[in-house]
Amino acid sequence: MLALLSIAGQSHANAAAAPSAAAAAGSGYWHTSGRQILDSNNQAVRIAGINWFGFETSNEVVHGLWSRDYKSMIDQMKQLGYNTIRLPYSDDIFKAGATANSITFYNMNQDLQGLSPLQIMDKIVNYAGSVGLRVILDRHRPDSSGQSALWYTSSVPESTWIANLKALATRYQNNTAVVGIDLHNEPHDPACWGCGDTTVDWRLAAERAGNAILGVNPNLLIFVEGIQTFNGVSGWWGGNLMGAGQYPVQLSVANRVVYSAHDYATSVAQQTWFTDPTFPANMPSVWSKYWGYLFEQNIAPVWVGEFGTTLQSTIDQQWLKALVSYLKPTSGNGGDSFSWTFWSWNPDSGDTGGILKDDWQSVDTVKDGYLTSIKAPTFGGSTGTTNGGTSTGTSTGTSTGTSTGTSTGTSTGTSTGTSTGTSTGTSTGTSTGTSTGTSTGTSTGTTGGSTNKGCTATLHVDNQWDTGFTASVTVTNSGSAAISGWTVTWTWPGNQQETSGWSATITQSGASVTAKNLSYNGTIAPAASTSFGFQGTSSGAVGSPALSCTAA
Repeated sequence: MLALLSIAGQSHANAAAAPSAAAAAGSGYWHTSGRQILDSNNQAVRIAGINWFGFETSNEVVHGLWSRDYKSMIDQMKQLGYNTIRLPYSDDIFKAGATANSITFYNMNQDLQGLSPLQIMDKIVNYAGSVGLRVILDRHRPDSSGQSALWYTSSVPESTWIANLKALATRYQNNTAVVGIDLHNEPHDPACWGCGDTTVDWRLAAERAGNAILGVNPNLLIFVEGIQTFNGVSGWWGGNLMGAGQYPVQLSVANRVVYSAHDYATSVAQQTWFTDPTFPANMPSVWSKYWGYLFEQNIAPVWVGEFGTTLQSTIDQQWLKALVSYLKPTSGNGGDSFSWTFWSWNPDSGDTGGILKDDWQSVDTVKDGYLTSIKAPTFGGSTGTTNGGTSTGTSTGTSTGTSTGTSTGTSTGTSTGTSTGTSTGTSTGTSTGTSTGTSTGTSTGTTGGSTNKGCTATLHVDNQWDTGFTASVTVTNSGSAAISGWTVTWTWPGNQQETSGWSATITQSGASVTAKNLSYNGTIAPAASTSFGFQGTSSGAVGSPALSCTAA
């Protein structure tokens, strides 16, 4: 994401007319034809997704699992209209003894307990595929310490890079949830394109790596990012594809290359085009020069693998509006349009923030709203198995996955490249003080549920320490018809005070507490459940308040 000085260019390409969107696209493995990505039935597909980072950091797993269940987050991505997840990783996750950390297992993520980072990746891939999302694996960094200019370092040679790419291709060989691999994130100076020096020519390296992957699974798409500088003209790291027209990436299997560009606003770095007196009218010509011409001249598909902003400045707001327009609305264009994955799902991206707010639950509706016109339908459930040993299975429905954690997983590092540094994200189900006698992780704090208008609610104390506790509440539809909303109330027996919550709007007046559903978890089918959680303070045992549930 970080970038050096860039020079704005001039426009030259004309866009071709687009056919109407195809319905029910996305089956099987995908391939390319001209500027389009096609599914196994030759229907055009549009990648309209989100970046969920963390595997590339020292946590060695996607962030936010200290607050929520992974299925709950994937369900929410789908509900918001994202159809693909880009999963950044570093080669550290392949090392013997690699261990994921900062995951809460109390009432969430329980099927991840004891798994390695790669096994957790299997779970995410398989669940995403089962609910109609696709996954692009992104080799983000050689190791978790920071972004590298080239695809190799002194400690992670090219041979390791390629071996691990092949290992992933083997692992997901029969799993159509994984549509392809992004070879390396944001190559930049001294990386070149077409210079012929095998130590720095990114285009030649992409061919070597792409062919190695296709030798294992010839059906995968190979996503190739740009560089920083071509013929003296600089742009964003990974965002300069000016050389791809003259020096295309040529692989052993035809119709597998998708070029990827990254583009950002001033919250990441300043660029010359932002101060152009014609801004933002000048932006389409800039994008066409650096990467858009590949699509506009029907050379190859273009996927904007990263773009994002905090939206705090007027310039950034104008930039995002202009970029969304340039990427073409799905209505009327369908799969004949630029593909994209927004940066990021995570709120703990220091340069951009995320679609989620800091509670890892609430949606930044303004930021998400900018993307509405370019979102695209999800796909059918994927088929196949993961060679790592986990089968894709079938959709298990909506995950309740509530958070019971006491930490919001604050980042302890500065943003380097596209990561926010290493998040400590301490597992929040662990007692941080002296136990007051309430057993954590057992049913000691569970109340009986009371029924009112079709729903019941039960409260469970998940963890308690000297002056605080975390708890979760499960809401179950006890009626014969679906409910569209719910309200849970109770009165504390002592001096308990709710201080923060998730998956519900929680208010407390005196000892009385009211919790109401959020927009995405109000609808519950008969006999199904959803959950919410909260953190609070208490000078003694929390006790077992009587809950009342009202269904709408």
